[in-house]
Amino acid sequence: MATTDYLTVTALTQYLKRKFDVDPYLGKVYLTGEISNFRLRPHAHQYFSLKDDHAKISAIMFKSAFEKLKFTPEMGMKVLVTGRISLYEPSGSYQIYVERMEPDGVGQLYQAYEQLKRKLAAEGLFTAPKRPLSRFPKRIAVVTSPSGAVIRDIITTTRRRFPIAQIVLYPAVVQGDAAADDIVRQIQRANAAQSFDTLIIGRGGGSIEDLWPFNEERVARAIAASQLPVISSVGHETDTTIADLVADVRAATPTAAAELAVPVLSDELLKLQQQRTRLLNAMANRINFQQERLNKLMTAYVFRQPQRLYETYVQRLDRAQQALGRNMQDLVTQRQQQFQLAQQALASRSPLARVQRNQLVVQQTATRLATEARRYVTAKQEHVGQLINGLDYLSPLKIMGRGYSYVTQDDHVVRSVQQLQPGPAMVHLSDGTASAEIKTITPASEEKTHE
Repeated sequence: MATTDYLTVTALTQYLKRKFDVDPYLGKVYLTGEISNFRLRPHAHQYFSLKDDHAKISAIMFKSAFEKLKFTPEMGMKVLVTGRISLYEPSGSYQIYVERMEPDGVGQLYQAYEQLKRKLAAEGLFTAPKRPLSRFPKRIAVVTSPSGAVIRDIITTTRRRFPIAQIVLYPAVVQGDAAADDIVRQIQRANAAQSFDTLIIGRGGGSIEDLWPFNEERVARAIAASQLPVISSVGHETDTTIADLVADVRAATPTAAAELAVPVLSDELLKLQQQRTRLLNAMANRINFQQERLNKLMTAYVFRQPQRLYETYVQRLDRAQQALGRNMQDLVTQRQQQFQLAQQALASRSPLARVQRNQLVVQQTATRLATEARRYVTAKQEHVGQLINGLDYLSPLKIMGRGYSYVTQDDHVVRSVQQLQPGPAMVHLSDGTASAEIKTITPASEEKTHE
């Protein structure tokens, strides 16, 4: 057959893609399955898988279709999807381009996984104190399949990094119904040997069904009860099993598990050499420093003239004594001033001084009282004299001494002619009285008439 009769991979792939695209049965397909390998990519196209108990298909949902969903897809969720089947040319794999998606419940295995996860979390198995890994393990137990790539990767990595560590395989079935019991038995055997520093449990990737033995409750409890620190390396980096959550350390791959279990021997030897060099340098530097310090001390003036050692202290003592004398003198002066002030205050508060002050006040008050009394008597005497003079000016005798008299009749003073009666009357003068006879009475009004 000529070379021209052979197809290129690209040509074959394009032919198959065309077959997929023109097939009327693949233009619109209705599928039900469980979501797997899903990781939410915000504002981007979503890539995942749909699977059931016997098959799996890759799926893609473009951003425009995904943004129309009213729910967020999750791992293990059973869904109903509508889309078309086509071929992805770069990898030659067929996949479904999902146009619509609706939830159709949760897969049984995923539901069981979540229930057990909640149960063990409530018991505190995931948050229990983690056992620290041995830094320099001598023997490492590995529970895995003897025919898988896990043990080869662990052995290769350990020999490359830390060849003095011994790897002991505890072969176990890691898939199927009998796997969980076999894994538990090998974990218990490794612990019973009491000669290991670290225990690694692992297997390669796979579906949730393939990894299910590591989601069994008895396996989780065996790991939690292990006296050896456990490194779990089950599945790929995106897979998380119950064993990963219970283990002391989780590794993404078997190689990573071996790297966590052992250090790099050459690095450790280099670190030891560096530590030895730093220690020697530090001791040499310290010796040199102390030697230089000793040389300085030996050449110091203290050893040549020891009296200088205390010269400064003698000066400080003299200054302290002088300061003490000044302070004592100041204190005595201050106390004397305080005593004088207190003595003066006491003298001012003495009862004798108070009596003397009160006597002086009494004397001054008596003097003022006598002066005021004399002034008061004098004023009263002057006032009495004024009253006497006023009374004397008003006395009838004084008036009668100027030639006036008054008439009485029947022992009554006659103040008006209308009170007179013809007959005897008495005329009173300043120096005596005279008898008179009233004969005629003429009122003043009649006198004016006669005039």
